[in-house]
Amino acid sequence: MPVRYPRPLRPGDRIGVTSPSSGVPEELRERLAVAVRDVEARGYEVVTGRCMDGSGHVSAPAAERAAELTAMLTDPGIRAVVPPWGGETAIDLLPLIDWRAVRTAEPTWVVGYSDMSTVMTPLTLLTGVATVHGNNLMDTPYRVPEGLASWFDIVAAPAGHRFTQTPPERHRASGWDDWAEHPGSRTFTLDIPGRWTRLDGSGDVDVEGRLIGGCVEMLCNLTGTPYLDTSAFARAHAPEGLLVYVEAAGDDALAICRYLHGMRLAGFFDAANAVLVGRTAAPDTPSLTQHQAVLDALGPLNVPIVADVECGHVPPYLPLVNGARCRVVHTATLSEVTQTLD
Repeated sequence: MPVRYPRPLRPGDRIGVTSPSSGVPEELRERLAVAVRDVEARGYEVVTGRCMDGSGHVSAPAAERAAELTAMLTDPGIRAVVPPWGGETAIDLLPLIDWRAVRTAEPTWVVGYSDMSTVMTPLTLLTGVATVHGNNLMDTPYRVPEGLASWFDIVAAPAGHRFTQTPPERHRASGWDDWAEHPGSRTFTLDIPGRWTRLDGSGDVDVEGRLIGGCVEMLCNLTGTPYLDTSAFARAHAPEGLLVYVEAAGDDALAICRYLHGMRLAGFFDAANAVLVGRTAAPDTPSLTQHQAVLDALGPLNVPIVADVECGHVPPYLPLVNGARCRVVHTATLSEVTQTLD
């Protein structure tokens, strides 16, 4: 069964903005406006939903957020949905989304990361529709470093498009830009060098499979539910196996170790040909680093494990398409990800 890719966006298409998890507080509304203007400058029309309130941890009651997201995903006039960012508790939407309506509708691109993994990964697993992990709307104004793609590049690409990304080998050491003070920030602060790291051993990595994954702290809560059945997805869409990626947002190494053990025991990694691990600023503990936590939990898989990939909460961002065919190469002199939208 083929993975379904939404048709490429063209100038004049409409992009929906809603907050399935956290909304945008008043002090960051100007940053949101800057991001929306950047989308409009590409020739797209932006449709902003009602679920955008940033005064609490969610933008609206769960039923309203689920209804607005479902409406955007099933509206043939909206070609992509790009939330401002993630949040904490998008999990409450899952039983309220009309999955049958989403599955039978013309596919719509969904772009996001962090708590959006809670929605996007199940969306790909349950409907076979590709989604884009690794960008969000509020980060859109940043100039994309050489070698990386933006979500604009991906959602406008034709079926069968193949693209290769190479990491800039520099990232942000810590902290975030103050968007309240500087809403027009457009340059990433990449102030420390760093390459990918193979955790399971030495030697070159050259591996292929279909991509699936997301944020550890979010996906671990879905293990054992119908929303995170990667084995069924592999049987239907990826007999060649999966390339699974995970990234830690902020929990310490002991927590991440527990989460990954639970995900492995629940079968999340059963079809993995390799595991990609996002670079993280999440803390180590005195007895366990984040790298050690990953290896402790996932070492028994006996597949390549490549860490410090730019697919997490540390800028810059290397977008990964859930469902895309992918080849990952990592050697002493080269690291690259090649994705094909077929």
